[in-house]
Amino acid sequence: MLANIKKLKIPLSLVIMIVLSGPVYSQVWTLKQCIDTAQLYNKSLQISKNNMEAGAEKVKEAQANLIPKVQFSGEYKYYFDQPYQLMPQSAFGGPEGVFKAIQFGTPHNINVTVQAALPLYNPQVYGAIKTTKVANELKRLQFKKTKEEVFLNVSNLYYNAQILKHQLTFIDSNLVNNAKLLETIKILHEQQMAKGTDVANVQLQSSQLNVQRETVKSNLEQVIRILKLTMGAPADMPLDVETDIRYQANTVYQPNIVVDVQLANMKKNLVSTEIKTLKNSRIPTVSLYGAYSEVGFGYDEKPNNFLNFYPASFAAVKISVPIFNGTVTKRRIAQKKIEFKNNQLQLDLLNEQNNIQIINAKKQRELALQTILNTSTQIKIAKSVYDNTVMQQKQGVANITDVLMADSKLNQAQQDQITAIINYLKADLELKKLTGNIDSLNEN
Repeated sequence: MLANIKKLKIPLSLVIMIVLSGPVYSQVWTLKQCIDTAQLYNKSLQISKNNMEAGAEKVKEAQANLIPKVQFSGEYKYYFDQPYQLMPQSAFGGPEGVFKAIQFGTPHNINVTVQAALPLYNPQVYGAIKTTKVANELKRLQFKKTKEEVFLNVSNLYYNAQILKHQLTFIDSNLVNNAKLLETIKILHEQQMAKGTDVANVQLQSSQLNVQRETVKSNLEQVIRILKLTMGAPADMPLDVETDIRYQANTVYQPNIVVDVQLANMKKNLVSTEIKTLKNSRIPTVSLYGAYSEVGFGYDEKPNNFLNFYPASFAAVKISVPIFNGTVTKRRIAQKKIEFKNNQLQLDLLNEQNNIQIINAKKQRELALQTILNTSTQIKIAKSVYDNTVMQQKQGVANITDVLMADSKLNQAQQDQITAIINYLKADLELKKLTGNIDSLNEN
């Protein structure tokens, strides 16, 4: 990585002017401090993190299906009327086809059962575990994407605030120059060496600059408020941004797999896992289960008052074989295969788009850097032209229109440089995102 660090510096007198005349903030925050704070308190990031933790719990829930399940049940019944059973009389030597209604049992019935079940082999459970693991990885990538978006938003807002502060600086510098020019024009007007319209023109420009300054000041306050909201900081917390704008010229970023491509690839893996799970649903399942119970029969009338319990227990192996479910599974698999093809196409499209966007971002960054260098030269020339024009105006060689035009060109050159810096920082941010290096914002 090239370390050709360049800084746009503002004269100390102008910085002091901004502090005295602009909004007052008690603490200056660096970009890294703002990003660190956003990582802790940004609401969207916290929601995404909670979703990721919920995904981890989903994995544990799926794995818990392999653990034996134990169930206890108890039941008490009192029969006002005993249930009837039809007994064939042939069992007692009577005629065939003749039945006798008989009541069996006792009025008091108690049943206490403990049942345990353990899946020995269940492809659906194993498939669900794999699916939830992939889904959890998907949530992790979604958290990473949200994190990148927060980094980008905080950085853009921070840069915007810096740019607005510089606009205030340029406006205050122009107001100082305008005030000097107005004083000179008034003196010349008193000496009948300048027209009244010249004085009015300079006063008009001062008024326009003051209106522009209030607009920029209001925009700066709005950006600061949005920045604090994005950081998750209290609205009344004092916050200011650094004055110096730093950028690294022609920084080379090592290409990494961007999070959007990782998400698309993980979605494809999720569909592939779901297809395997659907296919495995045709495989037989084997489970082991057993139960132990105590059955109590009671009678509370004379002459044979009693309550006796009798044990019952068993262990069993259950095999379930799916034979035919109306081609439902087949149709689901067909749908998932189409979804898998679409995911692969989406992945290819993202890779192609990303490659083109990287080229465009590099070109935009190069153009912005060249514009910064050009405007720096233009500002020097415009400043020299302005100073010479003011001197010529004092000597009567140039008129007030020439001075105002020279001042306008100086203002335009300053604004062009601000625009170029914004374009460079935006292109650099975009390049970091497209090369998978957005996390480097938190390392600076």
